[in-house]
Amino acid sequence: MKKIKIRKAKKSDKKNILRLVNELAAFENLSPPDKKAQSRLVRDAFSSNPPYRILIADYEGQTAGYSFYFFTYSSFLARRSLYLEDIYVSEKFRSLGIGKLFFEKLIRIAEKNKCGRMEWVVLDWNVNAIKFYEKLGAFELKEWKTFRKLINSG
Repeated sequence: MKKIKIRKAKKSDKKNILRLVNELAAFENLSPPDKKAQSRLVRDAFSSNPPYRILIADYEGQTAGYSFYFFTYSSFLARRSLYLEDIYVSEKFRSLGIGKLFFEKLIRIAEKNKCGRMEWVVLDWNVNAIKFYEKLGAFELKEWKTFRKLINSG
């Protein structure tokens, strides 16, 4: 059986992290982060008080995927929430169970941090991801709409 390991990212993973972020951008038909954004992404991830955290999936010595997450807070639950910003598995490593292992690890992290829930968004056209999430017991919040306001902070 092939060995998959989910672990915390190290600064030495930065090239692979940026490669995978670019792969995700291409998959989602988005522009990848520019050089300044890439620099901030790495700097912030490995700072003394990181605003987000990264998990890496290793498969037979190769970086197969990543997950970015951070904590928010629910005023009604009066508990932290684990927010999953990105989960991405490179195409050649899909269907090996890596996504499920990411979720199992993230749920353990949420439990350890006494979170009341885990949340994320998914593109409406990503049917495979939606089916995967539903298979894991997640459900769509049909009554909520996601809003965004872009901020020009230089």
